Amino acid sequence: MATPRRPIKLSLPSHESTIGKFLLAFSSLPFFLRSVLAVLTISPVLVGISAPARTQSGTFKDGDLLVNKDGLRIVSQSEGGEAPPIEPLDSQLSLDDLDVIKVIGKGSSGNVQLVRHKFTGQFFALKVIQLTIEDSIRSQIAQELKINLSTQCQYVVVFYQCFYVNGAISIVLEYMDGGSLADFLKTVKTIPEDYLAAICKQVLRGLIHLHHEKRIIHRDLKPSNILINHRGEVKISDFGVSAIISSSSGQRGTFTGTFNYMAPERISGKRHGSMSDIWSFGLVILECATGNFPFPPRESFYELLEDVVEQPPPSAPSEHFSPEFCSFISSCIQKDANNRKSAQALLDHPFLSMYDDLHVDLASYFTTAGSPLATFNSRQL
Repeated sequence: MATPRRPIKLSLPSHESTIGKFLLAFSSLPFFLRSVLAVLTISPVLVGISAPARTQSGTFKDGDLLVNKDGLRIVSQSEGGEAPPIEPLDSQLSLDDLDVIKVIGKGSSGNVQLVRHKFTGQFFALKVIQLTIEDSIRSQIAQELKINLSTQCQYVVVFYQCFYVNGAISIVLEYMDGGSLADFLKTVKTIPEDYLAAICKQVLRGLIHLHHEKRIIHRDLKPSNILINHRGEVKISDFGVSAIISSSSGQRGTFTGTFNYMAPERISGKRHGSMSDIWSFGLVILECATGNFPFPPRESFYELLEDVVEQPPPSAPSEHFSPEFCSFISSCIQKDANNRKSAQALLDHPFLSMYDDLHVDLASYFTTAGSPLATFNSRQL
């Protein structure tokens, strides 16, 4: 006779804990994610991240995070024993129902595939990460899953589901058919101010969501992590090295991310907060405007370190750009983090409103200016 399933209780943690902050965000999630609350058991405190392990049942386990072939679940440490069955976040989504169309990106630990749902015809980006990697990288993957689950926002790439099968984590994400700003710049070379203003509004709203609502530092903002689509949407992606700000000062001391776009306080190994993302954002926008990375090419990390820490910060050439744009860039790229404006303050900067009368259409611009859009019928997307 089967043992009856014990009732699942939902315990709400303190607002001071990271999980507490995590749960406060759940009211803004889409229905299919809100529904998971009925089957989740959440720990009152966030346990420290230890080396993730695979249980005998084929489940990827990291602290309170469990992922297997059925999906993702966060459980109480008090449940103990073998990992319990995982309730899928969306019962319509299964790896078996996803047909691979093509590989659209590759990395050192896996790849990103364009996939299509067999029954709905909907396209997704499937990020497949092989776990034959060191424990610190596995912990980053677990962290990324938790952050993706907690950051549902129209200016952040949508996280649908994830699975653990045959030693690989497969993350189902929103498919952005325009690729990244890095892809776009390969074709257009530079982006005019009016379109940049429209792009900035969306990226800044995403940063406001991360910094002020979720208290998350992205820590790897760069052109390849800002994605676009044929609808004119611009979204922040890739939280592989993001950090939840757990201290009251909102500072971090670890060193991860892409060196080129790191703020002075980060590249020199000092503590940093959300303003480090603002420096990176400023470099990205200046690069989009000029067509070149703002610092001169360097052969070594130490030369780049000297440029970022010792030399004056880059600026927009006043002979080529409006005073408003130059001021906007200067508000982002300040050596002293305390002198940079927050994402919320930047959203009110005059540069972002000076082109409002033009009714800029990013959808048309991304489609006709050479964006590497998918060749599928837009109705299917």
